[in-house]
Amino acid sequence: MEKNVTLIALFAALIAALGLIPKIDLFFGVPITAQSLGIMLCGTILGAKRGALAVLLFLLLVAIGLPLLAGGRGGLGVFASPTVGFLIGFPIAAFVTGLITEKWRAGPVWLSAGVASVVGGIIVLYAFGIPGLAFMLDKSLLEATGLVTAFIPGDAIKAALAGMLTAALVKVRPASVLSRAEA
Repeated sequence: MEKNVTLIALFAALIAALGLIPKIDLFFGVPITAQSLGIMLCGTILGAKRGALAVLLFLLLVAIGLPLLAGGRGGLGVFASPTVGFLIGFPIAAFVTGLITEKWRAGPVWLSAGVASVVGGIIVLYAFGIPGLAFMLDKSLLEATGLVTAFIPGDAIKAALAGMLTAALVKVRPASVLSRAEA
């Protein structure tokens, strides 16, 4: 129990730390940040439940006003901005990423964690982010989808990094990758 709480807090801190990497502001109000890599790693390393809990803790800290989002943003106002769909999708993305990593045991870890990061950390996240963006900017879903295409190359790199980092951690400290631990 203590170990779980510690890891959940540690990964919430990891997401916050990735927010210190300078964001790239896009004209429509959703920045490119490194924080989605943290969302992917929460799932690939902690697994579905713990990963989602780490992200929920991070979002709770943001909601109470801590400036933990890229660019020092925080407070309830971020949940009324063009990023709202992505923020709502963060814990679900971590959960799906973790679930796939937990269940897909065949083949190399880098592949299962990388594919899980694409499905959970990109596809699922966009499934929430695009409607939120469309709603907040009063755009159609097609227009909002066109806007988020700017994220695809960077998110693909982050998914590959999540796969490689997870595989490297499995190699050096297999017991620390809870998504791969035997139940």
